[in-house]
Amino acid sequence: MTDQRYLPLTETSFFIILSLATAPKHGYAIMKEVETMSEQRVVLATGTLYSALRRMLEDGWIERVRDNNGGTGNRERKLYQLTQQGRRILEAESDRMQKLVRLTKLHNVGTNR
Repeated sequence: MTDQRYLPLTETSFFIILSLATAPKHGYAIMKEVETMSEQRVVLATGTLYSALRRMLEDGWIERVRDNNGGTGNRERKLYQLTQQGRRILEAESDRMQKLVRLTKLHNVGTNR
């Protein structure tokens, strides 16, 4: 099956995987970056974030990696990173959105006539 079946992504899913595009992150860092990137439009509750991460883990978009720099005692922080499939889905969604922007420009949407 093609990655296109996952498109369009929800805004929440898009921002979560976009936040992981540059480097692995733990949950709190994902939450803060999503808020920043969305200009505070998307504010993730902990339950919402971890439900989305669990689904993305099950679907193979992300994976857990060791955090050798964090955690206290026996408790290790969980870092998440994009898998190759997750990166393909992010790229496919980005391509889809770019086509929409080109189409709106072609039809002079949002420009003074």
